[in-house]
Amino acid sequence: MKFTSQQYVRWDDLDAMGHVNHAKYLTYAQEARFAMLGVFNMVVARAEADYKAPIAEGNIYIDVSTWVESIGNSSFILVYELSNNATLCSRIKTVQVCVSQDTKSSRPLSDLQREELSKYLETQS
Repeated sequence: MKFTSQQYVRWDDLDAMGHVNHAKYLTYAQEARFAMLGVFNMVVARAEADYKAPIAEGNIYIDVSTWVESIGNSSFILVYELSNNATLCSRIKTVQVCVSQDTKSSRPLSDLQREELSKYLETQS
């Protein structure tokens, strides 16, 4: 199952080249991740983005499909596809690591977190 959300593209997300600045794509992914998982006590350990087609207008909503690629002991990988009018604009992967609020170091996923993530686990991406 994929989690789908819509993210708002503001006019000031566009750069001097007239398209959404590359860094904003990670913000859209972050907002989609929060909509999907809420507060999950995690940090992003890695992010990679492939840009497929520009988003060249503001004041619109784009679709973000998000799913879990894999689940480890204390980390998991999320994949995001950002689309505008059914055109794939970007594919992003992030590695999340769960952290303890007390020690600020990695900790194993709880059974509840593992269960929630498993709902969105896709074997092929």
